[in-house]
Amino acid sequence: MIPDWKQAEEALRDVEIVGYENNKPVSVIRFSEELRCIGIGTDAAVFYYPNTPNYAYKVYSDKALEKKEVEAGIYERLKGSPYFPQCYGTGPNYLVLSYEQGITLYDCLLQGVRVPEQAIQDIEEGREFVRSQGLNPRDIHLKNVLLQKGRGKVLDVSEYIKEGNDSRWEHLVWAYKHFYPLICDIQVPLWILETITNWYNRVDTASFGIEDFSKRVSRLFFGDKK
Repeated sequence: MIPDWKQAEEALRDVEIVGYENNKPVSVIRFSEELRCIGIGTDAAVFYYPNTPNYAYKVYSDKALEKKEVEAGIYERLKGSPYFPQCYGTGPNYLVLSYEQGITLYDCLLQGVRVPEQAIQDIEEGREFVRSQGLNPRDIHLKNVLLQKGRGKVLDVSEYIKEGNDSRWEHLVWAYKHFYPLICDIQVPLWILETITNWYNRVDTASFGIEDFSKRVSRLFFGDKK
């Protein structure tokens, strides 16, 4: 029996994506009008095809094509977990994933949507499950964690075969407990979020201290009041 997600194959052939060095997001040069681009990363872009509403298609650039099978293997090891999308198959340059509705934690901050503690706990449990499968849960950040009916789900598992802890999630959990209560009911301006992101990406990881960083961020929000 032919999987129903194969209905998108013809439209996916028209997708052209260019990848870059230095962790720069890909560019979508061309794609079918039947598709809708719903996400862009450093290795791939994600598309939605209305005729197959239960699926999302992660299409890789030629530079990152070797990562497709690796990521498919990671999804296979995480199969059945409620904390990650499901992978239903592969094409020549794409993965077929479950389409996940919801809003990223990044957009929650932009829109003033309160993030419940349950969502944070879900990601913690998801990370434990990843470790139980012999993988390394890293590169978890605001833009790849989804708030889905009050629960948390991680959208990108591509780095789980890499070694080392980038501490990104641990820093977010600390900020959620110590700083987020001060801003949870406001819409954070985009320029503030982008400024914080740029600061974070430029920090010296060897001497980084989350409390000192939080004080710097606090001054951005409140001046010297806090």
